[in-house]
Amino acid sequence: MADSTKEETPAPVPEVGDVEGNPKKLKYPRAIPFIISNEFCERFNYYGMRTVLVLYLTRKLDFDDDTATVLYHTFTTLVYFMCVIGAIIADSWLGKFRTILYLSIVYTIGSGCIALGAIPTWDLDARAMTIAGLLLIAFGSGGIKPCVAAFGGEQFKLPEQAKYLALFFSMFYFAVNSGSFVSTMVTPILREDVKCFDDDDCFPLAFGVPGVLMVVSIIIFIIGKPLYKISAPAGNMFVKVSKCIWTAIRTRSREKSINPREHWLDYSEKRWGRQLVDETRILLNVLKLYIPLPVFWALFDQQGSRWTFQATRMDGDLGFWTVKPDQMQVINPLLILVFIPLYEVAFYPLLSLIGIRRPLQKLTLGGIFAGLAFVISTIVEIQLESTYAVIPKEGEAQLRIFNGMNCDYRVQSNIPEHADFTLKSMSMFEEKYLSVKGKATYTYTLSSTGPGSNCALPEQQRTFEVEEEKQMSYFIRKQDTGIGLLRYEDDTEKSSKGYPVYRVLGNTVSNRTVVFRDIDSSNPFDRHKNGSFVYDLVESYPSEYEIYVDGELTLTYTMRLGGVYAFIVSDVDGMTTEPLIVTEPNSVSMLWLIPQYVVMTLGEVMYSITGLEFSFTQAPESMKSVLQGCWQLTVAVGNLIVVIVAEAKIFEAQKWEFVLFAGLMFVDMGLFSILAWRYKQIPLKTYDEEDDPNATLPIDEKDQTGLDNPAFKKSSDE
Repeated sequence: MADSTKEETPAPVPEVGDVEGNPKKLKYPRAIPFIISNEFCERFNYYGMRTVLVLYLTRKLDFDDDTATVLYHTFTTLVYFMCVIGAIIADSWLGKFRTILYLSIVYTIGSGCIALGAIPTWDLDARAMTIAGLLLIAFGSGGIKPCVAAFGGEQFKLPEQAKYLALFFSMFYFAVNSGSFVSTMVTPILREDVKCFDDDDCFPLAFGVPGVLMVVSIIIFIIGKPLYKISAPAGNMFVKVSKCIWTAIRTRSREKSINPREHWLDYSEKRWGRQLVDETRILLNVLKLYIPLPVFWALFDQQGSRWTFQATRMDGDLGFWTVKPDQMQVINPLLILVFIPLYEVAFYPLLSLIGIRRPLQKLTLGGIFAGLAFVISTIVEIQLESTYAVIPKEGEAQLRIFNGMNCDYRVQSNIPEHADFTLKSMSMFEEKYLSVKGKATYTYTLSSTGPGSNCALPEQQRTFEVEEEKQMSYFIRKQDTGIGLLRYEDDTEKSSKGYPVYRVLGNTVSNRTVVFRDIDSSNPFDRHKNGSFVYDLVESYPSEYEIYVDGELTLTYTMRLGGVYAFIVSDVDGMTTEPLIVTEPNSVSMLWLIPQYVVMTLGEVMYSITGLEFSFTQAPESMKSVLQGCWQLTVAVGNLIVVIVAEAKIFEAQKWEFVLFAGLMFVDMGLFSILAWRYKQIPLKTYDEEDDPNATLPIDEKDQTGLDNPAFKKSSDE
């Protein structure tokens, strides 16, 4: 799963000859395999953890969907914010090697905190361990993100090894997406298909395996140290630009009236020199185009939160294989590997035929694709709503009657629109929309319509009581004194995990034992229920079950994802078990999510790659690292937008939130189009010490190694 930037194969640069004119051929740096392997393991850890994160937050830590979404996107915001801090640490103090090493250790500790906190038998504060782990991972992952690719680039001698450098970034990009693809496939399997610590799943393993890969990445990175070219830190341009801007603001506030200047940045010329002032002005001109960019990332990163929750409400059963909700995220890195070459050979030539050739046009189209992806997700959500449980709102109540007898009953009542109806044996009556304020009481008479002494009961007037915003249920069963009704508060909401939920209603003697045995599991497990008539709701695994009562097999039944079931167990005329579907299981195939992932990935490739390519070609060479940091900040701000919307809880229905983001994206691209239309490139002057004796010519590691020359047009924030 690609983050926000992609590498592009740089243009070939001719080899430089030696003094005799013969080309000097240098070997491919032996350090590169260690850096590539390190990146694969680190990306496996990051995406593996993030793939199952929202499900862990809701299923194990009992956060609701909105809170889990807030935590997920707050974490992502911190990761990208830390990219700037990591670059400053590397360029100003520690250097890239030590920054990668030290922050990788912090990263590993964070991964260990989450994995250890997920072990239920250790009785740790799982919430505290998870929050602490996420903070450490954000600091570690974000901090090393801007360093690894640049450190790899430093291993090459330019321009002699420009072709090798291009191969490195292709390999690096492949490692990023390979790590993402493999972990997104594997961690959901470890989470759901493995049982551990007496649970139906194994989140400790799903977090632990990526954590082990992070340890491996550190070991690989250290082993390669004797082969690395390690440069000392030489100052961070981001800091210098910030100081230049701050100096201009302060000086302008003091001298505006007595020393007017053409541009407000000119007030820092005396302190920082003409060159830095002009290059900062060019940078800010490009950054105006960045103002709308965060909205795209607000939509893009919801693949791991809102879209994953959407998948839990869908059916992943393909017949031959059951797709897990978090596995849908694998579509993105898989499609990226396919789309990037297709764009070059097919998509871009086709777009040029309709006049879309310029970078800003392509970037706008990428944003529109993201908006269209959320339109598709809205349509899917509308279809899903018909499968959701109906929950009583203010002014409403629900009534259900379960008949546990082997005979039909005629019910005469003053229930609106249900004055006279027949309740079939071993069946259910329900009214989901009763208009109620506070409490309401309905009278009824119950009379048997079938033969047999077990069915007879006196035709006396009784009452049903319901309450506003509650689901009240009655269970007709045989008692010592005749036929009775048991009243209880019901809950027909689907499980937030997407698992089936069931309740047993027992019309039996009190000491019966009911056992549910999963016959599809390699390690069958039993669920025992003793000595009750209305059993508690039980969340189970989607599977085929054998249901035993006192050791006697009474039913074989398949419970599906999202279903809410009631099983009536009766021994009135022989032992029988009757299944009833209270809330329909998920029926919309998870494959219907594929179109929105496809459209979003189409937008990502066009938006991310084109945006960085344009920005890098417009900015001065010394400002490219600053631009990289600002690009990371747009991702952070985009995730912050999701946090604000989720925390505000503006909408009751998820579809309206999707509509909001789609509309926001279209409006945002309208704003971007205006900025793009008004954008004019500022030409860059050439300077020397005679022209600008006060010029500060910041030189950092990238300048020394040639990483800011045109051969290194793309950065890699993966």
